Amino acid sequence: MKMNRRRFLLGTTVIGGGLLIGYATTRPSKHAQANANLATDEQSFLTTWLRIDPDNTVTVIVPHSEMGQGVLTSLPMMAADEMDADWSKVRVEQAPATDLFANGVLIKGFAVSMGVSVPRFLDGLIDTAAQIMNIQITGGSSSVRFTGENGMRVAGAAAREMLIKTAAARWEVPESELTARLSHVHHEATGRSFTYGDLVTDAARFEPSPTPVLKDPSAFTLMGKSIPRIDIPAKVDGSAAYGIDARLPGMLYAAVKTSPVFGNKLVSVNSDAVMQRRGVVRVVELEDAVAVVADNYWRAKEALAALDIRFEETANDQVSTQSIYAQYDTALQGELEEDVEEGDTPAALASAAQVIEATYRVPYLAHAAMEPMNCTVHFHDGKCDVWTGTQDNLGIRGRVASVAEMDENDVTLHPFYLGGGFGRRLPNVTNTIDQATRIAQQFDVPVKTIWSREEDIQQDYYRPAVTSKFRAGFDANNRLIAWENHYIGRNEPAEAAHTPYSIENKSIAFAESETHVPFGAWRSVAHSQHTFFLESFVDELAHRSGQNPYQFRLDMLADKPRHAAVLRAAAERAGWERNLPEGHAQGIALQESFGSIVAQVAEVSITPDGQVRVHRVTCAVDCGRAINPDTVASQAESGVIFGLTAALFGEITIEQGRVVQSNFTDYEMLRLADSPEIDVVTIKSGAALGGLGEPATPPVAAAVANAVYILTGQRVRELPLKNYRFTTVPPESV
Repeated sequence: MKMNRRRFLLGTTVIGGGLLIGYATTRPSKHAQANANLATDEQSFLTTWLRIDPDNTVTVIVPHSEMGQGVLTSLPMMAADEMDADWSKVRVEQAPATDLFANGVLIKGFAVSMGVSVPRFLDGLIDTAAQIMNIQITGGSSSVRFTGENGMRVAGAAAREMLIKTAAARWEVPESELTARLSHVHHEATGRSFTYGDLVTDAARFEPSPTPVLKDPSAFTLMGKSIPRIDIPAKVDGSAAYGIDARLPGMLYAAVKTSPVFGNKLVSVNSDAVMQRRGVVRVVELEDAVAVVADNYWRAKEALAALDIRFEETANDQVSTQSIYAQYDTALQGELEEDVEEGDTPAALASAAQVIEATYRVPYLAHAAMEPMNCTVHFHDGKCDVWTGTQDNLGIRGRVASVAEMDENDVTLHPFYLGGGFGRRLPNVTNTIDQATRIAQQFDVPVKTIWSREEDIQQDYYRPAVTSKFRAGFDANNRLIAWENHYIGRNEPAEAAHTPYSIENKSIAFAESETHVPFGAWRSVAHSQHTFFLESFVDELAHRSGQNPYQFRLDMLADKPRHAAVLRAAAERAGWERNLPEGHAQGIALQESFGSIVAQVAEVSITPDGQVRVHRVTCAVDCGRAINPDTVASQAESGVIFGLTAALFGEITIEQGRVVQSNFTDYEMLRLADSPEIDVVTIKSGAALGGLGEPATPPVAAAVANAVYILTGQRVRELPLKNYRFTTVPPESV
């Protein structure tokens, strides 16, 4: 990132330490900056994220992107509840991509979730670090549990205190005599009241407290209720705007073809063949790609297909899925890096009465967001405007500035809804953004770059393929005493390969084994692979030792009451192994991720042509408490469908260094007609808030595969399930 002088000074101060604290405490607060730079004469900010107009309208400014998870409703609910605002008068805006709305709360939230204690006097430093690092990210199931709990609730409560303080000063009464309710401050003793709009100008002169008194959950008026989502009406009537909907006067369109072998460079292209075509404006050569720019996308795409493009050949042209797995096997036989070491696993395995071994694999997966990758860029008058849907508006602004070698303040990003993200629209996996920027630099009009579905499938940053090898040992009393797991690639989060079960001897280690295939965050990240491995192998151990897989798990969760409660809730709600239709079986799986615990029971049958049919998934969720119960259910259902699609169909294969799959014809999605009934059980444990966007994705693959074993006697150790032709066997033979 090209740094201006201010960013350089702040960056060196962060490294140097103490000066930044002095800077942070002497400069205007974010709330003061918002009032000075953004508010009109009739508006006031009570915190950076809360603005009140004289008509008593409260506007909540949300520093997260809406991509179907309901964040434009849940976060305002949290702020409005603590503020005691009238929900009918609450409006919502997407935070602009400016330094003022960098989200330092996320940095602190992630640090605390990793066990790092962050004292409050560092808040100023953290806010400045968020500006330097362009933190405005939507990911990691962090919006509600971090920004909502530690940002929006605090902002709302602080605003309420500021308004009450202002009313008390005007009436010359103690603050303790005043109450806030439905966007009014009341003095019950005299029957007087002010609207928030009456008070806001004076209230904005106070500094919001960083430690306001938050409500007890028993006092919530909005949180815990199923309030209709703000974004749904526009999505239903078609008025919602996504990045691909950007339309600007004089706009041109670019279609792109990138080297099919990742990392290979462009050698030559014969542009003469298409320059006479109607509407074609230019052929743009990039380092590893070619773009055709035309007056509409269809003409650009058709001209691109007619080009003779040649890319270099390298050793990567010889890589295949098989060679990658062979590389992984070799790496796992070499020196490993320690992940977890508890007890003496080698000794326990050596003394075990029975040792069970298994190797599991999962393939690369694409994101396949329904909205194709796109970005519109316009360079003009030394400035740059960008229109796109992204999971980090501030980060993408910085990315464009870096590629274009501009000051970030000269780049304006116009945010849109996302037609699916799942990690694909983060700044570190933005080949589309980079290409769109470089293409648009050659024009003085807006240029919209759109990737075809084929380009999207074949040029993704994929969920990594992973191999995981296990050994486990039982003693003479059929008790699990040893657990050994060696796997490829310790990707985020680091704890994904850890099992919650009580086993006295554990040895978990990994080997790094890089390939030329680019990888990035994929919904639930490493949990999606490791939960399939862990919960399938646990199930295998239960059956191999003659124990019920549900009870086997429950017995090892004596010191994990939350996990046990979630597992029990899923099993009881699903009617575990009771009254199943003939030819049906149930599988169970459990995982904790992003602060939430999810257990799932899948009810499965085998079709006459040997394929898996999932009839029902029972999903028990403990996310601490539900801010919007309807959204909790929706996100759980979404996670199940996403994970089930991957389990049944998901597979990116490599031949001659390139991706074989190209569209939904060979990278299949779960259709509506084949989707199971999904029953969501929400457990209100009162624990710290957990995330919801991702935790329901990891368990479903294992739950389904475990049910398949009961039906067929065949243990699935490699996905997807579409590659098998199953035959059912009598239950007693399993």
